Amino acid sequence: MNIDLLRERLAADPHNPLFHFSLGQALSQDAQWSEAIEHLQFCSQSRDDWMLPRIMLGKALIETGEREAAVPYLQEGLRLAEVQHHEDPADEARKLLAELGAEEA
Repeated sequence: MNIDLLRERLAADPHNPLFHFSLGQALSQDAQWSEAIEHLQFCSQSRDDWMLPRIMLGKALIETGEREAAVPYLQEGLRLAEVQHHEDPADEARKLLAELGAEEA
């Protein structure tokens, strides 16, 4: 989806976590990591059980050189993926944690 359109939707409803997620996802796909972080953090703080924003936030933090900051988000994303039985996101989080030399927690 068009990033500008997503920004407009978010501006109209700035507290909507789904709009933050959609924009964070689009920005990540466009390698606009720094801006994506803000929106993915909002999502991670909005719901305790939302796995995907945590894993995406971990990836974005890695891309901006904030490797240590990425670890707790990836660990929590992995925990949620396992609890929710999402194999592909769990595998992705494990791989990223291994690349960082971090434990799975």
